Formats: sequence, structure tokens, C-alpha cells
Amino acid sequence: MPKTAHSTQSILIWSLLGAIIGLIILLQSNAQLFQNKPAPVQYSTASYADAVARAAPTVVSIQASQSIPTAPLQALIKPKTERRPPNQGSGVIMDQQGHILTNYHVIAKADKILVTLNDGHQLPAKLVGADPDTDLAVITIQHTRHPNISFADPEKIRVGDIVLAIGNPFGIGQTVTQGIISATGRDRVGLNTYENFIQTDAAINPGNSGGALINSRGEIVGINSATFTQSGSYQGIGFAIPIDMALKVVKQILKNGGVVRGWLGVEGVDLNAQMLKKIGLKNIQGVLITDVFKKGPADQAGLAVGDIITQINQTPIRDTRDVLNIVAQGKPGDQIKILGIRQRQSFMTEATLNQ
Repeated sequence: MPKTAHSTQSILIWSLLGAIIGLIILLQSNAQLFQNKPAPVQYSTASYADAVARAAPTVVSIQASQSIPTAPLQALIKPKTERRPPNQGSGVIMDQQGHILTNYHVIAKADKILVTLNDGHQLPAKLVGADPDTDLAVITIQHTRHPNISFADPEKIRVGDIVLAIGNPFGIGQTVTQGIISATGRDRVGLNTYENFIQTDAAINPGNSGGALINSRGEIVGINSATFTQSGSYQGIGFAIPIDMALKVVKQILKNGGVVRGWLGVEGVDLNAQMLKKIGLKNIQGVLITDVFKKGPADQAGLAVGDIITQINQTPIRDTRDVLNIVAQGKPGDQIKILGIRQRQSFMTEATLNQ
């Protein structure tokens, strides 16, 4: 009997020991599984809401209308003044004085301009000045509080930067679209006399004109101006006027009521292969002068019909637009250095710009 009791006790001890060992193994296995458990999925919380919150209060909606002249007989029958359907556009408040920058084509020929602020207030606006050659205009409103727009550093604008277009497309109310800077320095687009566009794929539609193109920090990089389309609908190519170019225009408008640019007093045509072959030159880029205004800056500098302008202020000239842009960057009284070719011989002269 004692022997049987001892045997039973041994079995119980070994069973208990086995259970403990099994529990230890199980706990170690579970710990290993927990350590190897994949990390939880991290969902992106990226948002441009802060950038929009900074810039949106500075963007306004614009309605610009024009009265329709009535014939004398019609005026007797219906004396009430009629107005054309208003142009819908956008604008950006530039300073505490209530100056608003917009596109010239938004307010062109308008005799009544109504501005709707981001908070819903509607105010009449007056034209300060315009520059049709860059499609820019400045209007002003009287209001107690004006939010400030922040300006981006133009030297830091790069292709591939995220940008947001804020405006009033189709008059439906303030809208934000997102894209990237697709290109910079776009000219020869055929929209304005002076062009240096930022190209973007952020949607720009009718009514966006004059609105803000901002970066991801809420700083303005450009004024939305136009969209390129062959179908009449958005095709992913929009254009904005760089803010540094726009601010130079604004400065002159506020000072002079318009923009004063340099004038050289020549007309010319782009060189092509046929012209170069005729005059016996090769691999030359430049502009062939076809007319010189008498007593103008070019005439006084000795330029003549038949001369080829190849450089201005050490900048190579590719075509007539290059001449136009470089001269326009100057002001009356500025001197420019011109390199050219006359009868296959190089020459250099200096001209004092006029207006």
C-alpha cells in the first residue's frame, strides 16, 4: 500500500512539472509571435488646409459689368439703363490699403465692379490702373479690415512644387484645386505682349482669372490668368503670371497709374534659314531690323535697316520677343549695349531708351 501511494505521488509530480514546462513553452511562443507582429498601417494625414486657411481670406470674387448704350428712340421708350452680363473673375488683396490685383481682362471696359470677400461681404470697387500688355489691373475697396497675403520667394519656385489655385470658377463660389508647377518661364504663348508664365496642371477655369496660385505654405507664387484648351474644357494646362513680375507692375500702377517701359524705336523680323542663306551667314540667331523710327533711340544710336541684332546687354537674342522683353524691362533714360552684324561685320553700339 505505501508503495502504491509513492508511485501515485510521483506521477502527480511529473504531471505537474510537465504542465509547467508546457505553459512556459506556450508563453515563449506567444511572446515570439507578438514580437514578429507586423506594424500597424500608417495612414497619411497630409493636408493643405493650413495653407488654404492662410491664403483664402485674401482671395475675392469679382463681378465687372458694363452699361449698354441705348439709342435715343429706345431711351424714350425704355429709359432704364441696361447692362451686359457681368464678367466673373477673382482677385487677391495685396495690402492693408485694400488694393486688389486681378487680370485686366476681368475688368476691361467695366463701369461697375463689385467685389465679394471671402466672408461674404460685397463691396464696390474702383479701378486704380491697368496694364493690358501683361493683362494685370489694380482695383481698390474701402473696408475696415484687410487680410495680408504672404509672398513666395521667386528664386525658390521649382518645377514639381505642389501648388493650389484659389478662385471663383464659373461663379459658383470660392474653390481650391491642386496640382504642381509644370514649367516656368513660358513665353510665346500668344496671350499677352509680355509673357513669362508659370505653367500648372491645377485646374484653372473661367472665373479663376485673377485668383491666387499658392504654394504648400500658403504663399502666393502667381496670379492665375488663363487655361490652354483646344476643346473648350480643362486639359491640364493653365498659366499664371509670376508674382515677382506682377508686383513690379503693381508698383508702377500705384505710382504712375500705369506702366512706363523702355522704347528702342525699331521694327524687325526673326531670322530664318532662308534669310541667312541669302545674306551668306550661317548659325546666327538674331533679329533683322526692317524699320528704324526717325530720331528714336535706335536711330540716334546709329542702327539701320538691314542690321542684325544678336545681343542686348550680353543676352543672346533669339527673336523679336527677346528684344521686346529686354527693352521693356528698362525704363526711359536707361542705356543698353547692342551687339550686331552689319554687312557681315560685327559692330557694337549703345542706345538710351525712351518711352
